[in-house]
Amino acid sequence: MSRAELGPVGIYHRVIVYLLFAILLLPLLGTLIYSIASSWSATIMPSGFTFKWYIQLWSDPRFLDAFGQSLLVCIGSLILSVVLILPLLFVVHYHFPKLDALMNILILLPFAVPPVVSSVGLLQLYGSGPFAMVGTPWILIGCYFTVALPFMYRAITNNLQAINLRDLMDAAQLLGASTWQAAFLVVLPNLRKGLMVALLLSFSFLFGEFVFANILVGTRYETLQVYLNNMRNSSGHFTSALVISYFFFVLVLTWVANILNKDKSE
Repeated sequence: MSRAELGPVGIYHRVIVYLLFAILLLPLLGTLIYSIASSWSATIMPSGFTFKWYIQLWSDPRFLDAFGQSLLVCIGSLILSVVLILPLLFVVHYHFPKLDALMNILILLPFAVPPVVSSVGLLQLYGSGPFAMVGTPWILIGCYFTVALPFMYRAITNNLQAINLRDLMDAAQLLGASTWQAAFLVVLPNLRKGLMVALLLSFSFLFGEFVFANILVGTRYETLQVYLNNMRNSSGHFTSALVISYFFFVLVLTWVANILNKDKSE
């Protein structure tokens, strides 16, 4: 669309949007420049550029362990969420649609209690005894599962309402499919976009979670955010490289997921 077709109002709106976008990118751009600066103190621009901070970061075994452990915990909790939440949503929306209002209230309960309070309670429950899990990834997977539930439930519920679940199931059964065949072969492929949105939202939130990880496991199972907190007193260039690497990873993951989702849906 040309500027003549946009008109002065359209051009004004675009300028405002681009300006806001540029303002939001400024801190990230400053962090990026600082992460590749060899020295930047008393001058407007860095005295030189180097990638040694990234080399130092990605050759640090402690960082690689923290990165891998964060991935393991996040992926494990998301798999658990998908396995449990999909059958639950199917049963609620197909057999007991009146329970949806109650589920909308129950699913928000993890956000009703602050993470610090929840962590203290979990320390009391799982700090000792037969279910002692404090300091292990299992307690984080359980915590992250409850945190991811609202994102998973809301995104998939919206998708289920959009595809008109009951009519879709009735049509599949009229063609000879059983209930489970219709659920797996007809309904599940139509939930791809909602499931992808839920997974991306949940992963982005869980990958940056700090409170539960710091209190419940700390350095005994160091995640990426705990590692970043522990390295806050090191070189600012090093921590800037860590922040940019974290942002770039989430950005690339989101981009790849969107590409795969488009390819499958076309």
